[in-house]
Amino acid sequence: MIQNKFILLIVTWCACVSAASLNAATIPAGTTLTVSTVSLISSQTAPGRSFEAKIAKDVSVKGNVVLKAGTKAFGKVTASRANPRKSGPLTVELDSVDLNGRRIPVKTNSIQPGGPPQTARQAQYGHTAGTTVVNPQTTLQFQLAAALNL
Repeated sequence: MIQNKFILLIVTWCACVSAASLNAATIPAGTTLTVSTVSLISSQTAPGRSFEAKIAKDVSVKGNVVLKAGTKAFGKVTASRANPRKSGPLTVELDSVDLNGRRIPVKTNSIQPGGPPQTARQAQYGHTAGTTVVNPQTTLQFQLAAALNL
């Protein structure tokens, strides 16, 4: 009886491992991830602060969709005007995607979003003149710097 339970346990474990490997995929380095921002980002945002985005287009590998549009993605500000020691243009990168409740680390290139600088009139309403603002629902494209194992 104990031997039958042990065999059943091993068979169940093997089935789980093989099912997981069927769902596993590797997205190669150089693949473009197109995201749509959820949160506002500006050149006044401190470096290190994170922002939320969503994958805007399905990502396929060998004809199979491995990362669906709408998947949550998270990034961080790597440089901005808010850094008192080294002020620079707004620069962001992705650092993770949320897949089935798991945050999977991602390594992408850094980009400088090309949002239009705010005018002096907009500065009157709370934005600093010359501030670059990336509004929610702005599309950004990042390239994977390293393969992403899902």
